[in-house]
Amino acid sequence: MSSTVHTGPATPTRDRTSELQRYLAWTPALLGGVIALLGCILAGGGAYLVSLGGSLYYVVAGAMLIAAGLLMIKGKIAGVYTYIGAVAFTAVWTFWEVGLSGWELIPRLVGPFVLLILAILVAPLLDRTIGRRARKWGLIGAGGFAAALAVLIPIFNQQAAPNQLPEAHANAPFADSAYAPKKGEWNAYGGGQSAQRFSDLAQITPANAKDLKRVWTFHTGDIPKKYGSELTPLKIGNAIYGCTPMNKLFKLNAATGQKEWMYDPEVPASWVPYTAACRGVAYYENPKAAAGEACAARIIEGTLDMRLIAVDAKTGQPCQDFGKNGAADLKVGLAQKDSANGAITPVVPGTAAITGVPVIVHGVVVTGHQVLDGQRRWAASGVIRGYDAVTGELRFAWDINQPEVTKLPPDGKPYSLGTPNMWTTAVGDEKLGLVYLPMGNSAGDYYTSLRSDEEKKYSSALVALDVETGKPRWVYQTVHNDVWDYDLGSQPTLVEFPTAGGKVPAVLLPTKQGDMFVLDRATGKPLHQVDEVAVPQGGAEPDQRSPTQPFSRYHTLRKPDLVEHDMWGISPIDQMICRINFKRARYEGPFTPPELDRHNLEYPGYNGGSDWGSVAVDPQRGVIIANYNDMPNYDKLVTRKDADAMGLFPAGDPRAAGSASSAEGAGAQTGTPYGILVNAGWQMPTGVLCTRPPYGGIRAIDLATGKTLWDRPFGSARRNGPFGMPTFIPLEIGTPNNGGSVVTAGGLIFISAATDDLIKAIDIKTGEIVWSDVLPAGGQAAPIVYEQDGKEYVVIMAGGHHFMMTPGGDSLIAYALPDKK
Repeated sequence: MSSTVHTGPATPTRDRTSELQRYLAWTPALLGGVIALLGCILAGGGAYLVSLGGSLYYVVAGAMLIAAGLLMIKGKIAGVYTYIGAVAFTAVWTFWEVGLSGWELIPRLVGPFVLLILAILVAPLLDRTIGRRARKWGLIGAGGFAAALAVLIPIFNQQAAPNQLPEAHANAPFADSAYAPKKGEWNAYGGGQSAQRFSDLAQITPANAKDLKRVWTFHTGDIPKKYGSELTPLKIGNAIYGCTPMNKLFKLNAATGQKEWMYDPEVPASWVPYTAACRGVAYYENPKAAAGEACAARIIEGTLDMRLIAVDAKTGQPCQDFGKNGAADLKVGLAQKDSANGAITPVVPGTAAITGVPVIVHGVVVTGHQVLDGQRRWAASGVIRGYDAVTGELRFAWDINQPEVTKLPPDGKPYSLGTPNMWTTAVGDEKLGLVYLPMGNSAGDYYTSLRSDEEKKYSSALVALDVETGKPRWVYQTVHNDVWDYDLGSQPTLVEFPTAGGKVPAVLLPTKQGDMFVLDRATGKPLHQVDEVAVPQGGAEPDQRSPTQPFSRYHTLRKPDLVEHDMWGISPIDQMICRINFKRARYEGPFTPPELDRHNLEYPGYNGGSDWGSVAVDPQRGVIIANYNDMPNYDKLVTRKDADAMGLFPAGDPRAAGSASSAEGAGAQTGTPYGILVNAGWQMPTGVLCTRPPYGGIRAIDLATGKTLWDRPFGSARRNGPFGMPTFIPLEIGTPNNGGSVVTAGGLIFISAATDDLIKAIDIKTGEIVWSDVLPAGGQAAPIVYEQDGKEYVVIMAGGHHFMMTPGGDSLIAYALPDKK
């Protein structure tokens, strides 16, 4: 008798599983198509990279991905196994190439691991015997990947262990008390006349900084279209003095932030250069004024439309004894050459502007001005001028190519066209009667054949100018015949430097290329070793290149030369593209000269090292604090014909509106054979930079020896990401940063500067961030620290910066510790 086993109908669960599998049957083929396409891109690009002498990885990995994808399209489980092999190969290659360098792992591993999880999850649709195991292993793989990231998180914030900091000394061995501000004040742009950006206040410490709270906010009401509020205000007596991006002057109550007056010089919007900015103002007390006399104390600023403005510090009213109705016109004597017909014409609005802070020495207001980069070889002169701080009368002019011209040129002629300018802020020495000028380049930064011998002498150099004669006393050049836009951007700092023969009054000079020089203030002689090092030759003007360049052995912020595996991205594809472009460009280390019709890599770029934010010095501990940028530029010279075809026309030319010449650093360079294309920071179309993080850092340096005490990435990734989308990742990736710091006797560094819109307090001993606050806009400005009514305040301008792509604002914000109950 036979029997039949009746299994009955399929259970609902099995039916649903089978139905789901049928519904998802197309997903392995889709995923396989994606993997195969990626493989084709990697294999094809990798072959080109190999032909340039680059890595073999992309060819091998691309071939494995093509095989894996095709097998998956055919419904073969071998495709998943092949892809697993490709990921394993990628992991081995990654750790061999970069080790445990956290940020460098991202473009190499994250994308492949995401696809790996997807491949494991679709595996049951290719082989039903895998079943639940695949889902289990997919979840295990996802969890393992998350765990691996958690393990690697400390690596992302790795920094050198701090060395022992020198102990504070009561007699401040690196400072001269005559150059320091009054206790609790901030009476000059750099804190005091020495520009050390140091406060001797110690109420706020690493232990209590966590308790800092906002105590007042002042809104300037000024957010221009091309915003870039870089203000470092002054605190004198009971008042705060500052300026807005469009040069509106204001006075606030230091305790409450209440506005006491505001004066608008009515700068036309047409005079805004690349960025509307006013970094600060100068304060001057007339020693001959009677008590209570109008303008006995005055605030002086330079404006975007080339005026010096003086107002009464008490009332904000223009000083009628200064120039004409409180203003001296600096456009007088300036002209440019028309690019079309060669005629000498007035300066085009927006191509010359004062954004730096005037410096006053011996009652003389010394100022330079910026000349818009990349426009004309025969642009406005970079003449340096000194004006009487009371009358506004021109006391001297220093015209590099016309040294016989000591005031206005005769017969209505202009100052020499296109000479090196000083766009940043100088520092003055009242005892020596000198003002130290950090000079820029001649107009047309990337072409040198038309420069005079005098221009070549003073370009990218520190010049000690005698304010009584208006003549240079000495010059120290940091770049010979500069063709990289390595103008000096930082305000120098005055220190008392220890030598074998005792303390020497010195000037500390940071540079964009990352070197720091310490020079005797009286003679300009280096107080440390400087070597003339052989540098790459050739380029578009081979006979112009200096065979050597000066390299400081005191200290440098330079990082090692770039290599292929330093290239970055958000995926293996854009990292490969960056590798290809790296190999295609000319790069032979520092000072690789620009090429015609071929990119050259300039590392660091013109926003590298220290820029206008300058450095801070703790004279009691003998420590320099330097925040810095670590990014290249990707540049290319183009012929005049090609420049015209690309729309590279100078400002003021009717064809220039909206042209590529509007980008900072890029431009027509009319009057020279070449235009210039500049990719600042070397960004991909995604907005991601082509080189690995960190892109910025902050470092503590022993002032006596130049040795690094600690160094850490500076700037979190919370507001950065591809296509400008914030990632909200709180890790310190090290972002681009512009704006300086202040150090205090309490052992803290206060700084914003980075693109994460945070103000931070850092323990000077360890480099540890002990407090931060989210600002309503970018903080591309240097903070100040002062005391009022027994309370210590920290004030920062949160105005944002369009070049740094941080949000704009108009908030001057003060922080303090809560009152004790």
